[in-house]
Amino acid sequence: MHIFPYQENANVMFNSALLYELGVLKVYAEPLLKQVPENCEEYAIAQQLLSFSELIAPIDSKYIPYNSIMREFLGGSSFEY
Repeated sequence: MHIFPYQENANVMFNSALLYELGVLKVYAEPLLKQVPENCEEYAIAQQLLSFSELIAPIDSKYIPYNSIMREFLGGSSFEY
């Protein structure tokens, strides 16, 4: 939120998006989105995201390399801290 307004002023920009991110995240996000109750304020957004997720093929996280930055969120990273 604080970065985006200033990103065009940066000397260098690095896009760290990975082609398989949405497919992997779908596996984790879809069950959670389906749990949003109808009387919840966020229900409409959850339904929109579920509708969008139908366009994305699920990808099992076992195919994500252990040195991928995405492992920071999924666990199983080969890096030690």
